[in-house]
Amino acid sequence: MNTDAETIFAGLRAEGGAVGAFNAILLEHAEAIVAGAEQAGLPVILQISQNAVRYHGSLDPFGTACLSMAATAAVPVLVHLDHIEDEALVDQGLALGIRSIMFDAASSAYAENVTRTRAVTDRCHAAGCWVEAELGEIGGKDGAHAPGVRTDPAEAAAFVAATGVDSLAVAVGSSHAMAGRDAVLDDELIGRLAGAVPVPLVLHGSSGVPDDGVRRAVERGIRKVNVGTRLNQVLTGAVRATLAERESLTDPRRYLSPGRDRMRDEVARLLELLAGA
Repeated sequence: MNTDAETIFAGLRAEGGAVGAFNAILLEHAEAIVAGAEQAGLPVILQISQNAVRYHGSLDPFGTACLSMAATAAVPVLVHLDHIEDEALVDQGLALGIRSIMFDAASSAYAENVTRTRAVTDRCHAAGCWVEAELGEIGGKDGAHAPGVRTDPAEAAAFVAATGVDSLAVAVGSSHAMAGRDAVLDDELIGRLAGAVPVPLVLHGSSGVPDDGVRRAVERGIRKVNVGTRLNQVLTGAVRATLAERESLTDPRRYLSPGRDRMRDEVARLLELLAGA
């Protein structure tokens, strides 16, 4: 069933834990994300990044498919646009019916970040859309973010007040697109940010964080955990194994199906981890 961000985060405020937000590139990703959430019996956020939109050539075909899957799911599914840097794409998402957007102006100077994010937030709120933003650049995203940067709690609180955003992604030690799982998060900083910032905190780059690190981050106040690279690793590993066993395969359904199943199981596992943290 389609849901909205306010409903998801209201439940987290009442019950604790965090919601898993998984990036979809192919239809197989989206199908696995919804099936994994149904398997776990938990809400999920299905994310489409600006890079994924670029891969498909436009938002409408893939975005419409994701919204359709969300509408027929047995659990609450929120379709969310992730790391949108182009204001025109924000408007396209609103026109399509997407009601949760992460606008990313974090590579801009602070004042410009505030100005652009405020304008997008006003436009989105008028359409009933939740807005996530980012402060304190998170490393590893196409070279735009410097590793080692940390979000300052006082600046974060001021940024939320100035922009009116509904949730905030913070830099606390993770990095996008990490192949290993050896990132060490700054748990003390997460606690200080949670105490200073009046909106839900978001962890990007969680694929590089081990399970116990993710669990501690949720315990200290993270309420949304983004997962992208991990699903790609699971999908690719299953496809490679299948093709290695059956080298004559040419039907993509035969080698993508095992990958989709593995992603489904990983989504369910991570959702249960976040709910029980």
